[in-house]
Amino acid sequence: MKTINVAIDGPAGAGKSSIAKAVSAELGYIYVDTGALYRAVALFVTENNIPDEDIAESLGKAEVSLKFIGGAQRVFLGDRDVSDLIRTPEISMAASRTSSIPAVRAYLFETQQKIARENNVIMDGRDIGTVVLPNADVKIFLTASAEERAMRRYKELSEKPGCPCYEEILSDIIERDHNDMNRKTAPLKQAEDAVLVDTTGMNLEESSAVIKKIILEKTNGGEA
Repeated sequence: MKTINVAIDGPAGAGKSSIAKAVSAELGYIYVDTGALYRAVALFVTENNIPDEDIAESLGKAEVSLKFIGGAQRVFLGDRDVSDLIRTPEISMAASRTSSIPAVRAYLFETQQKIARENNVIMDGRDIGTVVLPNADVKIFLTASAEERAMRRYKELSEKPGCPCYEEILSDIIERDHNDMNRKTAPLKQAEDAVLVDTTGMNLEESSAVIKKIILEKTNGGEA
């Protein structure tokens, strides 16, 4: 039976992960947060103080993997669950930098494609529809204004100690957008056949409903 692959791309803080996770649960698909894989590599690099020029030869020691526990995706470095450690602003910026390194992308490329070959998936990231799953059944480019994305991230982080101010988060998002769109390897861009969805002013429920509707329309009701 043919698997159904949904690719959701877009800039940092657009709500890709939250929306993809919610819609995956409703449709019975596996949600694959590719950004988490890159964040895990960034955490590995940061914790081990590895300079950029040495990252390629060090990747074999990273042992990055995804595990689906109780239907939820967890991210591991070796046998250590790092799902929470990879969500700090420091690791976000580090991931933006290390993800531009071709060896890092090649290292994670096969992991992502293997999951998609074997399962109905909703996979989100920066280059899923353009590079990782160019033949995906559904491609969506999800975005929102930088200001709204910064406010969403601020509200998310405000519950944690040491939360940066809104202005700092906005500056980081603008810088990350620039880095992601201008990197030489697999830059952030909308695939030609992707549906553009701007979630500015929408809440999670509204955004998820829009994405679910697009997927069902393009997959004839979601049946493989």
